[in-house]
This record gives sequence, C-alpha cells and structure tokens, in this order.
Amino acid sequence: MTQQTNKTLQALHWTGSSLKVLDQRQLPDTIVYDDYQDAAGVTEAIASMRVRGAPAIGIAAAYGVALSVMAHTAKDPGHWQEKVAADIAMLAKSRPTAVNLFWALAQIEALLAQHPENPVFEVVARAEKIHADDIAANFRMGELGADLLGGVKGVMTHCNAGALATGGYGTALGVIRSAVKRQPLNVYAGETRPWLQGARLTVWELAQDGIPSTLVADSAAAWLMKSGAIEWIIVGADRIAANGDTANKIGTYSLAVLAKRHGVKVMVVAPTTTLDWTIKDGSQIEIEQRNPSELLPVCYLGEGSLVSAWNPVFDVTPAELITAIVTERGIAYHPGEYGLRGLQDAV
Repeated sequence: MTQQTNKTLQALHWTGSSLKVLDQRQLPDTIVYDDYQDAAGVTEAIASMRVRGAPAIGIAAAYGVALSVMAHTAKDPGHWQEKVAADIAMLAKSRPTAVNLFWALAQIEALLAQHPENPVFEVVARAEKIHADDIAANFRMGELGADLLGGVKGVMTHCNAGALATGGYGTALGVIRSAVKRQPLNVYAGETRPWLQGARLTVWELAQDGIPSTLVADSAAAWLMKSGAIEWIIVGADRIAANGDTANKIGTYSLAVLAKRHGVKVMVVAPTTTLDWTIKDGSQIEIEQRNPSELLPVCYLGEGSLVSAWNPVFDVTPAELITAIVTERGIAYHPGEYGLRGLQDAV
C-alpha cells in the first residue's frame, strides 16, 4: 500500500508488473493506492468498489488478465491456459452490470484464442491499448458533448463519471472539463446516495482541476430544476441497450423524469464499449443489488431485526427521456425516436 499526494490522480496505474488501484472508498479524506499482483486481487478490488465506473472496471479487468498470464506462464507453463481461463471467469463475476467488464475480457479471450507466440507481451500490450483507447475516447466525447452546451449557464451531474471512473479525463466530467475551457459554467453535483460518489468523488475531482462546483442533496434536484439554474443533466452509463435505454447509478432515472417535467435536457456520455447490441432494451439489463448493510444503521443489522433494505446500485433510464447519447464515434440525438443503429457504422 502506498500513499500519494500528487493532485493529478488517476484511478489505475500499471507498473509493468502490478496494478495500483486508487481505493476510492477512502476519498476524499485519504489518498491510498493498493498494489495488486494477481487476478484475485483485482477481482476483489472491483467487487469491493475500490475501483468503480464502467470504463475503469473494464480496464482493471484487462490488467487483471495480464497479471494472470504473467503469473501462470511462469509457474505452470504446461497448463497456464486453463488457469488463466479460470481467472477470467472469476473476474467476470466481480460486477454484473457494467458491460465494459465483459467487453474487455472478451478482447483478451479473443487474443489468447489466436495462440500468440509471446502471450505475456501480447496481453499486456492489449490491456495497455484498452486503457489508452479509453482516454482518447474520453477526450473526443468531451469535445463532442461540449459542442452541445454553447451558451448554457448551468449543468448537473450525478454519481462520478470522471477520471476516477475511466482511464482518465472522464465521460460526463470530460464534457464538463471541455466545456469550462470554452465558457463559464455553473456545475451542480448530486450527492448520490448511498455511497455518496458525487459528494466524495465528483466535487473533489473537479476541485483538483480548479473547477468550482455546488453540491446538492439528491432530494433537492427537482427544486433546483424548477429554479431554472440548470439546462442539462449530464451523466455517464454502465450499459446501453440497443434501443438507447441506459443503465446508470441509482437516481439517474428519477433525474430524467424530473428533467422531462421541467424542460431540462439529458445527456448520456459513454464510449461505444458501453453499448450492448445483444440486448433489445433496458428490461434485459441485470441490475446489481448491493448488501443491505450499506444502507442500514448497525442497530438494524442484528438477527431478528424487523428492518431490511432494498439496495439496487443502478436504475434504467428509458431512451425517450434522453436528449442525446454522446460517444467517441458520434452523437445519437433523441434515441427514443431515432434509435442508435447509426452508431454501429459511425467513424
């Protein structure tokens, strides 16, 4: 475990022999990187939400496979393929909703199926490319999304879709970063219960970049919209169905419903790796349920307690409530009406 005080923080650092993961559960009070040298450790880091955010989860998983290949080709060169396959299956079970996880693992599996002459070199190179491609996609989405905000005075974001949730720069926060370089912008962030990613991560991350922001309670969002302070809701996504229905942090759906009522536009920003063309609509997206103990006070956790908790991590926003889905390959406007299929062939 290592401490870091550098303000330019990233969620993941690949050292060449290990993956350093910023423990986001301890932010903003403590900046701690945990060092992982095997796939089991990376799996636990994802499951425990040390690393979070769909793109970052996919990148971490790719590096987890790289560590697996490095370890097993050295220790058991005759049977390393079977052991790596078991590690890939383990990583796939770490989080169920973020499609980027399965996309990244499929990329590595396809590479290994080609029986590369130097599997360690090839898998590490592919993981590094997945990481670099995500950063490049973030910058592209930032510019495309900022193009939609000309003259806008205020925006609101939910959860954390910044550098901490991606390879770097961010999806929703990437748009905000790009926009504030062009014009003054009032940025509001919902606290995002129950893990408070907005309060602990988003406003802190923006402050690291010198971007002022205003934190609001989740329950204050409707009144904020009614005041006219914001013109766009900007969020990320963990999975997007073929019809444009979008899974994101719990509370996104309610924001979209409120936005419809108040004439506020909704922008979803996500790389094309988040698009899941295998599912027709949002009803087919598996919604992760977290442990009730994340919500309940300790006094309600004992045996025989009459108090329980329902703790879904995500919800699904119907496509008809979304104004635009921004990807690195282009923008899908009004997906509820026009769909997403054009993005499959976009350059």
